[in-house]
Amino acid sequence: MKMQVANTPSVRPTAFGQRSLTPRVCIADSKPHIRTFLADAMEDLGFITFECARASELRELLSSQTLNLVVLGLSAGGIEAGKVLETLAVAQFRGKVLPIAVPDSILSFATRQMARELGIVTLPTLPTPFSAETLRQSVASLIPTEAPPSPAVDVAEALKAGWLELWYQRKIDIRTLIPRGAEALIRMRHPTWGVVLPGSFIPDCRDTAFHNLSEFVIERVIDDWRHFIERTGPVDLAINLPASFLHDDDAVRALCRRMPAHPAFGGLLIELKFADVIAGLDRIVDVARRIRFHNIAVSIDSVGADWPALMNMPVFPFAELKVDRQFVTGFGGDRLKQTVCRGIIDLAMGYGVRTVAEGVESRADFITAHELGFDVAQGFLFGKAMAARKFARTALNQPVTLPQ
Repeated sequence: MKMQVANTPSVRPTAFGQRSLTPRVCIADSKPHIRTFLADAMEDLGFITFECARASELRELLSSQTLNLVVLGLSAGGIEAGKVLETLAVAQFRGKVLPIAVPDSILSFATRQMARELGIVTLPTLPTPFSAETLRQSVASLIPTEAPPSPAVDVAEALKAGWLELWYQRKIDIRTLIPRGAEALIRMRHPTWGVVLPGSFIPDCRDTAFHNLSEFVIERVIDDWRHFIERTGPVDLAINLPASFLHDDDAVRALCRRMPAHPAFGGLLIELKFADVIAGLDRIVDVARRIRFHNIAVSIDSVGADWPALMNMPVFPFAELKVDRQFVTGFGGDRLKQTVCRGIIDLAMGYGVRTVAEGVESRADFITAHELGFDVAQGFLFGKAMAARKFARTALNQPVTLPQ
């Protein structure tokens, strides 16, 4: 008997002008750990992800979202694939289905057969087990290639809509390979463009929304710290703030009051750009001296060839110097970059503060950083920044290893 397909209201377009919108995918599987794994993997590929454990949840999702892909897990005893396909047919689904199944299994054959009967397009079955690269190849035709517009959206709107979140990247002790905390990085999860990097939405420092954005970062990092300690244990966190924020005495006092009284809280590190610190050095030194007794320290970020501007300071109330990635990435064979790094390391040793090599992307970078005497390394070699949920589940427990 041929299934009757109901008429559905028009759905939003998948393109705006000449620009394709970020694809949307639903992970349909009854097992939570499989949904979580696949959702993380698809987000890394640039998809906006949704999850459902049963056909009824998918039906509700289709009423409000236009999906480009449904990843359908076909494990024995899992989600009822037949009901999922029927739901897609009723909703006049125009996307594609990616079945994941044991190769040549009856479930895989039955799913593809029924999809053909209902007029649903399926991608070749992804056999289990599979790698991240195999998954990428399976959905390559749907992976977005265009960057989101700049600016993607007004920050005030993003704050009001709840689209902003913090992602975290590990910092690693160079000598022991033990995690030394993480840096929080702002991201926007836009309903149309997916995950948007800060270069596309951070306002000018004179914008009134900049202060509200800073307040959001402070509040969220403290909430995330509490989540991390409940899940895996304490972790030292760093945030980026504009130097102008520390020129507001009321804001500084409020910041100090927000610090957790929990005995495991090791303090909050505030990273300020080198150029901004130098431009308002006296004020920044004064604030750094005051807030350190409220469990807050200041790190000078993006230190480069102008590092001599920090020499011969009578008071140096800073916790660390972070070398700009342009002097770290690929510096193994670059004597000029190494000379800059040696000067910064010697300066830090004289003040008794630690140094961070930012932008360590290869084993060669790590070896050079170790030989030069850096204290901490940060970069893609140890993982990209990831959403708080994923960071708590993987990065905080994952041992640090170096690729051969």
